[in-house]
Amino acid sequence: MLSPALIREFKAQVGEDAVFTAAADLMTYSYDAAPLEPVTPALVVRPAGSDALSRAVRLCNQNGLPLTVRGAGTNLSGGTVPPAGGVVIVTNGLNRILEINAEDMYAVVEPGVVTAKFAAASQAQGLFYPPDPGSQAVSTLGGNVAENAGGLRGLKYGVTRDYVMGLEFFDVNGEPIKTGSRTVKCATGYNLAGLLVGSEGTLGVFDRITLKLIPLPAAQRAMVAVFDQADRASETVSAIIAAHIVPATLEFMDNFTIRAVEDYSRVGLPVDAAALLLIEVDGHPAQVKEDAERVEALCRQHGAASIRVARDAAERTKVWEARRSALSALAKLRPTLVLEDATVPRSKIPAMVQAVNDIGRQYRLSIGTFGHAGDGNLHPTILTDKRDKAEWERVEQAIAAIFDRALALGGTLSGEHGTGIAKACFLEKETGPATILYSRRIKKALDPNNILNPGKIIAAAP
Repeated sequence: MLSPALIREFKAQVGEDAVFTAAADLMTYSYDAAPLEPVTPALVVRPAGSDALSRAVRLCNQNGLPLTVRGAGTNLSGGTVPPAGGVVIVTNGLNRILEINAEDMYAVVEPGVVTAKFAAASQAQGLFYPPDPGSQAVSTLGGNVAENAGGLRGLKYGVTRDYVMGLEFFDVNGEPIKTGSRTVKCATGYNLAGLLVGSEGTLGVFDRITLKLIPLPAAQRAMVAVFDQADRASETVSAIIAAHIVPATLEFMDNFTIRAVEDYSRVGLPVDAAALLLIEVDGHPAQVKEDAERVEALCRQHGAASIRVARDAAERTKVWEARRSALSALAKLRPTLVLEDATVPRSKIPAMVQAVNDIGRQYRLSIGTFGHAGDGNLHPTILTDKRDKAEWERVEQAIAAIFDRALALGGTLSGEHGTGIAKACFLEKETGPATILYSRRIKKALDPNNILNPGKIIAAAP
């Protein structure tokens, strides 16, 4: 518990109305979307401007208080679960779109801007912000940058890091640091933005973000390919990529997920299908027509039982809204949901899909698999009840088996959900001990008191 004098100091530095100590407020910020135990912070602070944010960071460091920055808390690896006795800085008071420059195609935003709101504001000016995490309706851009969020369009357009042109952030002393610029090219100094993107609040606190925008695609065509065998669907993904076609989205859903989504959203998905591919191509109308025809042909060659092409924008939107509801649909089925995102090279998707099915049978667990198959990023989703200790032990064994298989196939522990707490203990398996030591040295140099989101990404030294 913080002393009354220190709480008064926070109020003086950040604002009376920006400091929260009530038990209900503290509990609200004790957890995120990962199935981890909540940890109640000692204080919650909601700065409304850059100066207040800087002062809050400085005050935490001066008093040795662990500091966790939080946007909407939609992250899935425990990145915003605070340490006991720590301070949570909530960024939803820093929610201004400061500039959208249509001439030079960039924007400057504060970290608390909601992703979908920003995408819509960009589109209103004829511009396109492609990163589209499934939580975009509520997730914030600061959180997206901190986690290097991806989404459905990652195959063609990349992930958040590909759109970060510059950052203004505060170091652990509350001092302003600037990196990058509004220009297309920038080669001055260290690439600090590259270091901070995906750092999960462990190296600095974002104040302003400069993001690249691109022109809107002129045309789109979406389709649903239905398969009576899941392996045929996964093999079709590999065939499309091998043919050097790059759809905007290429999504996979297994039967378990199809049935859950249809029960949840009632959009007319074929519940008897073993698997679906949801595919969209975009770009110049002539290119869209050619790519769509080639994709349809490849789907049929690899055993698609049927292909349904969206007739208009409304039907297209309906399809993608159904896909985005997969997590919510599955979450209704059991008390605890574990959403993983082990990612493999795209050619290994068939092997990874098979591995997940085998692991589900081996550990007697219900696993729904969906995800961004076009970029190798599957989401095996384990449905369980954490209160069942025996089943939860099997869940933990299954997660480790999924990670081991992904790494054996040349993949990674996380395609877009970050490391946080949940995967920190596995990181050395992927990177090796020297990488962990190197990372600890960086952290120690930039955060000598270890107050910036401690325990995330790099597990504590033994």
